[in-house]
Amino acid sequence: MTEVTGTEANARIKDLVEDIDFTMLTTIDADGNLVGRPMSTRQMDENGDIWFFTSDHTKKVDEVEADHDVALSYLDAKGMRFVSVAGTARVVHDQAKMQELYTPSLDIWFEDGLDTPGIALLRVTPVEAEFWEPAQGKIVMAAKMVKSLVTHDTPDDTMSHGRLSD
Repeated sequence: MTEVTGTEANARIKDLVEDIDFTMLTTIDADGNLVGRPMSTRQMDENGDIWFFTSDHTKKVDEVEADHDVALSYLDAKGMRFVSVAGTARVVHDQAKMQELYTPSLDIWFEDGLDTPGIALLRVTPVEAEFWEPAQGKIVMAAKMVKSLVTHDTPDDTMSHGRLSD
């Protein structure tokens, strides 16, 4: 496995988070159960914070306010690209940031756009983040895996891995 570190890993995580778009946001409910739901990423900013739109009147907001620890799981199955983020979440009511990030595609969930009562942002600040993706592209990875089936060797350099660093 090819290891990527430092600013290269941080930049790659940002690219993947913004490119994959949908993630599973996992929170902890009042009974201590892990609860996941899909969310559409709006941005990973220059500070590394990941931004989503939400409504104040949701269970996820109640869960985040009770326990700020969350996880994000990004998956691009066709591209064999994965990102895992452990972080802390906060509900944010910043009108300027909402105007910056809002797009008409969000009208599906927010009927009155930015005037929708209870509209808010969810900011996830990563504590740890990792990614995995093909080191040399999907075709090369597939060829190495087929070769491994024939030779019974383990393909150890098919994936690239990186970890968020401070």
